[in-house]
Amino acid sequence: MKLTHDILERLDQLEEKYGVMGQDMLSYLDGLLYADYLTYWDYIHLDTLLSLQRPKTSFPDENIFIIYHQITELYFKLILQAIEQLSSSAERSEALFIRQLERINRYTSMLVDSFGVMVNGMDRDEFLQFRMSLLPSSGFQSGQFRKIEIWSTDLHRLVHTSLRDELQADHSIADLYQGLYWRSGATELASGKKTLTLRQFEQKYAHEFQELAKSTAQSNLWQCYLQLRPSAEAAEKIRHLLREYDHKINVGWRLAHLRSAVRYLENKPKVIKATGGTNWQQYLPPRQQQVVFFPELWSAEELEKWGTEMRS
Repeated sequence: MKLTHDILERLDQLEEKYGVMGQDMLSYLDGLLYADYLTYWDYIHLDTLLSLQRPKTSFPDENIFIIYHQITELYFKLILQAIEQLSSSAERSEALFIRQLERINRYTSMLVDSFGVMVNGMDRDEFLQFRMSLLPSSGFQSGQFRKIEIWSTDLHRLVHTSLRDELQADHSIADLYQGLYWRSGATELASGKKTLTLRQFEQKYAHEFQELAKSTAQSNLWQCYLQLRPSAEAAEKIRHLLREYDHKINVGWRLAHLRSAVRYLENKPKVIKATGGTNWQQYLPPRQQQVVFFPELWSAEELEKWGTEMRS
């Protein structure tokens, strides 16, 4: 092959790159020479991926349940990556802001739409049997979803509605953490005690969540927005995207989750308990929780209707 100008230029660039690091470029070229060709299945670790489903029972639909939640966690990871990429950027331009919010909304739309897999995609009788082998685990224990909430807004916005007059932005992270809305969702109604699900969850994540809240106090999505100085046209676009995200996560996603719970757990006149012992009737309805990431972007009338089928 003829050594063209382009090839020689790239060799010079490689030599400069490895020289800066005190490395020998020829050794790396030898490595490239002897390396095997990359395959699709090796690149995405397909065999490992397909081996990660470990049902606890012999019911076929348990596999659906596992795979669906694994896919959900991967979308959570994409949302977190998109927010972190925006937050950590040295220059948060309006173009970057719009691009990242569009990515976030695309992932969130997939999450909301995918709940059909849960609502209509499993045999109800099978689910009610295999779910008993999952105690006390629960989707409530998704640490990534809690991180998304912390990365999205100021921590006092996540305080339970009954405590919002008492716990304001000037309170400590430790105090605000104690009042977070979701902690009451895994508390026994009769005794007020933490469920085992919540105790497990906090043992693993409580410190991490509080440290994350501290480190993102000035760099969460809402704070990034406040620090941005966009043009009038871009400001309207960004405002619309933030509202779309807020509604999809805090209304659309929660309503979809609620429909799934009703489909499988409501058996009038009795109501079946969630595997983690969560008070799903109070915890899941967005109308009950009134979690809003960006309340300043909504009118008083819209906030009054929060948790219904309104659109942004």
